[in-house]
Amino acid sequence: MSKQLDETVSREIANNIKSKAKHSFDNAYKAALATDGAVYVQGFLVLAAKPYRIIEHSWIELEDRIIDPTLPFLNNKAEDLYYYPAQQLTLKQLKAAIEEAQEDYPEDNPLPVYGAAPYEYYGDVMLGGAEYLAAYQAAEAKWKELNDPQYN
Repeated sequence: MSKQLDETVSREIANNIKSKAKHSFDNAYKAALATDGAVYVQGFLVLAAKPYRIIEHSWIELEDRIIDPTLPFLNNKAEDLYYYPAQQLTLKQLKAAIEEAQEDYPEDNPLPVYGAAPYEYYGDVMLGGAEYLAAYQAAEAKWKELNDPQYN
């Protein structure tokens, strides 16, 4: 992965937007609104501290940096976090997707945004297109590497 997590800016933005634990999609949306030039990203996060986990997650990116407004709640060191992007949306695309979701499904939370069908399976879930499957498989490969006893 070429982009590095910016811990300082992640914590500053988390504080500014009053981010909440277990709300990475909402946190990233608020961070995108508050940050010029931000790209909203959905994908997977591998936590490389026992117990190793893969979670569906969202963050923003600025040029060559990852800004994760949920970082204060992850309870992991930056070097133990591996990000695998599946979908990137500009602020304009994100706002349009949310508006459409609110019109079509007003009773549901508009985030995360999965795009158009056909959807692929990853893990036990069927959401997202082929890019979600590819991101999940990359995250799963890292998870397997971390769980392999020869590496631990």
